Order: sequence, then structure tokens, then C-alpha cells
Amino acid sequence: MTTRTEHPADDRAVLRAARPGHRATGAGSQPPSPTRRLHVAARLEDAFDRAVAHQMRHRGWTVRIEPFAGYGAPGWVRVMARTLLAPPELPDRELPGAGADAHIDAAEPPSTRGWRSFATAQVAGVTLRVRAGGHEHSVVSDRGGYLDVRLESDLAPGWHHVELTTEDGASAQAPVLVIDPAVRVGLVSDIDDTVMVTRLPRPLVAAWNVLVRNEDAREPVPGMAELYAELRRRHPGMPVVYLSTGAWNAAPAISRFLKRHGYPAGPLLLTDWGPTNTGWFRSGPAHKVTQLRRLVHELPDVRWVLVGDDGQRDPEIYAGAATHHPDHVRAILLRQLTFSEHVLAHGLPAPTPESRAAERAAAAAPDGIPVLQGADGYELRREIGPEGVAGS
Repeated sequence: MTTRTEHPADDRAVLRAARPGHRATGAGSQPPSPTRRLHVAARLEDAFDRAVAHQMRHRGWTVRIEPFAGYGAPGWVRVMARTLLAPPELPDRELPGAGADAHIDAAEPPSTRGWRSFATAQVAGVTLRVRAGGHEHSVVSDRGGYLDVRLESDLAPGWHHVELTTEDGASAQAPVLVIDPAVRVGLVSDIDDTVMVTRLPRPLVAAWNVLVRNEDAREPVPGMAELYAELRRRHPGMPVVYLSTGAWNAAPAISRFLKRHGYPAGPLLLTDWGPTNTGWFRSGPAHKVTQLRRLVHELPDVRWVLVGDDGQRDPEIYAGAATHHPDHVRAILLRQLTFSEHVLAHGLPAPTPESRAAERAAAAAPDGIPVLQGADGYELRREIGPEGVAGS
């Protein structure tokens, strides 16, 4: 699974130290230190995965590729995908990860139960050939089968597809958004309770949304798609990036949801649920901080509108971004949860003291970054007003 290096206990340190970092080599993760031995959980998982892969290969299963949407700028692209084993008679369109980029394509994708996205046999160390425009690269998937690499390319601004091919000839097309260098405003959006209503205790949200609930029944937060469309109208070419602690296995269902409810196309930056290099579980807040830091580092001319909710750590994470990178944050928009949603999110009927303190800290950032709040997208749009966010 993923190769994250942060302990859950390190959340506060990571939130404080939101500085630009080097590019990741795994699925939104960093490689282990060459002198540090993998955590016992990671070693057990790797041994299990190797045993499963051996059995599946013995039964004739072949390596396949699940592509995810990426992004880039003139001169480079960030390519994301996953390698897995599947029976040869299973067509690519029926792979568990098929449709992970559904909100990018024009065709209406079919609806499926989310549990199918977990019926996979991940395979590590697969060599892939990646063609990005006129450039060709050889890369290797990580211990969870994930590929997350920044590669040289000559693609022009706009949406493109890069071709990924295994040594056995299996191929896939991964969409990438090359951001125009003239663009100065981007949008980062949370998913659960920001664009999608959950109404569940937070520890059960991921399992319910991915394993049980039919995606047709998922409810959009009223007015959020319209809010994003309005922001894109005011800022032509504005990229939209969906940042969540959700698992990559849920990417197809999330993409179909975004497509069905009219949200703009954009890459998903998700994570993985399994053991890390240093512990039993990955840190969700650290994942968000790492990805925001990477966006700031890779796209230094873009100022980001950060959209989330006040139910969990979004205010704290966004306040950290505003404090450490005030020149790269345009505004913070927070959806205010209802009484019952707050109780389900963190056990209290209102935002936590830490959340309120974070909101004040963001508002007090050096550039006076606006922190706007509303119950849904319609209220947030009214808060923005005809003049738009600061600096419009």
C-alpha cells in the first residue's frame, strides 16, 4: 500500500512545518530512509502481497494499469497510476479502478457498488514506459503498486493523455492537465462534507461511502458546483484540484459523483489506508499538508482558493498554509456543518476550539487572507459577493 513516512502523532509538527518540499516518489508519499528498516506492519503487508501476487500469476493473471488524473505545467507533468493483477479475460473497462478519471471524460460512466474497487491484487515493482508528448520515460511502481512521478514533457497547456505501457504490452491512458503559465488563481477542494454530504460518524464515512452505499444515492452539498462554476467564470483557466484523505480505491466512485453533479474536471489527490513505512496507519492531515506544500512548490505563480468544511482539520490545515505561504493563498472558504453534522464529525455540536482558533489565525495572516463561511455553496457565493475574493 502507500509509503507514507509520517506517524499520526506527528500531525501537529507537520501542520506547523508547511514548507515547500521535494517531489514525492510514491502515491503522494515519500520514500523510506535507506538506513531505516520498514515498520513490521509494512513488512507483513509486503509479504502477504508477494504471496498473493505469486498465486495470481500462477493462475494466469496479468499486470494491468489503473490510471489516475494528474497535472503539470509547461515542461513537466505529474503522472499517477496503479499497477495490479487481473485475470486476462477481464476487460479493462471492468477493472475495479476503471473510471478513476470519469469526471474528465465526456461519456456518462456506469454506476457500480463501491466494494468492487477493493477486489484487486496490487503488484509492486512493475516497470512502466510513460510517453508524455515527445518524451519517453521508464519508471517503476512503488511497494503498493502506485506510481506518482514528475516527468519531463513538451505538452502544451490544456488536457492531454499520457500513455503508460507495461513490459508485457498492457497499456492505459492517464489524463493530465497542463496548467497555462498565465493562470494566477487555482482552487483546492476537500470532498467529504464539502462537495458531498456524508451524515455519518467520521470514522465510518470512508467505509460506508466506498463499501456499502450506491453512488447514485450520494448527495451533493447544495450550491457547491455552482460556486465552483462561478469562480471558474471569473478566473478563466483556473485549475481545480480535489484533495481528500479518502482512499485511491474510491477514486472511480468519487469521479462519477463529480461528473454526475456537474463539478469541474480536475485531478484527485487521495491516499491509501494501509500500513506506512513507519507505522500501522497513514496520517490524513499530514497527507493534506504534504499535497498543499507540493502544489505551492510546483506551481509558485498560482494563488489558491482553499475550500473545506469546519467539521474536522480543514481550518487548521488551511490556516497553516495561509501562515506559512501567504503569497500562495488567495482565500479560505469553509462550509459550516449543521448541529447534527458536527456531532457526527467530532462529537461536539459546534466547531472545536482548535477549529475556531485556526480560522482566526488564517484571517490574521500577513496579507489579510479572507476566511469566508456559509452553510452551503449558495451562501458562500453570496459571501464572495460581486467583487470576488481578495485580489480579484
